[in-house]
Amino acid sequence: MLEAGFVRSKNAVNATMKIIVDLTFGALAFYLIGIHLMFGKDAFGFVGFGRATGPEGLPMEAYVLFQIGFAIAVASIISGAVAERVKFSSYIVIVLAVCGLMYPISGHWIWSANGWLAKIGMKDFAGSAAIHAMGGFAALALAMILGPRANRYDRKGGFTPSNIPLAAAGGFILWFGWFGFNAGSTLNAMDGRLADIALNTFLAAAAGGASAIMFSVIRLKTADPGMAINGFLSGLVAITAGCAFVSATAAIVIGLVAGVLVLLAAEWVDKLRADDPVGAVAVHGFNGAFGTIAVGLFDLKDGLLTNGQTHLLTVQLTGAVAASVWGFVSAFVVGLLVKKLMGIRVAVEEEEQGLDPVYHGIASDKSDQESQPALSAVPARAVTSSGSLASRG
Repeated sequence: MLEAGFVRSKNAVNATMKIIVDLTFGALAFYLIGIHLMFGKDAFGFVGFGRATGPEGLPMEAYVLFQIGFAIAVASIISGAVAERVKFSSYIVIVLAVCGLMYPISGHWIWSANGWLAKIGMKDFAGSAAIHAMGGFAALALAMILGPRANRYDRKGGFTPSNIPLAAAGGFILWFGWFGFNAGSTLNAMDGRLADIALNTFLAAAAGGASAIMFSVIRLKTADPGMAINGFLSGLVAITAGCAFVSATAAIVIGLVAGVLVLLAAEWVDKLRADDPVGAVAVHGFNGAFGTIAVGLFDLKDGLLTNGQTHLLTVQLTGAVAASVWGFVSAFVVGLLVKKLMGIRVAVEEEEQGLDPVYHGIASDKSDQESQPALSAVPARAVTSSGSLASRG
């Protein structure tokens, strides 16, 4: 719903179909291969092999099912960044690589007991680095390989999102689901930290949305709805690493920073001409890295700002960089291979027609034309690739 609302209506069904690919091909790839690379017997701290094992006392079936959800989340981050111009068959191959190979390898570093980042003490409770930084910077690499949508940077006006209320509804569902994402990572319904984790998750999201709204009013001269949605999502991403380790006050501070960072990061990504229709790189990549580092600042036991400790901050910086670089480099290699072997981008005429009729037999809305102007209420402004508003020129 989030992605379908942010893209143009002629590509909304394709956005939905890509998420179905995540849920089907991605889930199977992780179950058959990825879970064993991630949680199999350790090989030198870098990858697992053999049959996967889970936490003692927890049914392996329950653990695998929970972990499948995380793998799908990584793929869905990439889906938004490559929207409106990636070949459907090529996207399937990319998802297989992400869920079966790329994410499990770096996930092993962080979440396997013998992973090299876990052994030096990295803290990433529910995946700011393992899922969001890795997936966000993988999305950046693939967006760069694909290139921008036709006419995206050759015109003054940007592309108008097809349905902001639909995108908002998707954002609200994500917000609600995040309680299972974060609090569920205790793997124990009787864990006494559940309430603290859930409250920290909510407060960071609220702060992220609030600061994004305020900052968009200051910087863009309007209360931008796309930036408000991405603001509370950024708060959620940023608190995911530290939700079990920081105070409620720190969660608010983390969220406030995330809401500002998402707008600045989206502008930077646009300067790279890395067309990202939903703002996935800014939301997940940059705020995943920031949230990971923030644990080193605000951790109640070993944080720099709480107890003057520097070791954890160094570890968190190392982990954030490692996950981000791995995501970018591995995705860049996979993207280049896919481009060379089968092509990665749709033909110009297919992109113009829309991917819904090309791949899925759904006639596009005749009123949905690339020449459609930016929001009529603000003719002096244009919609950016992240669904936000930015000054022309």
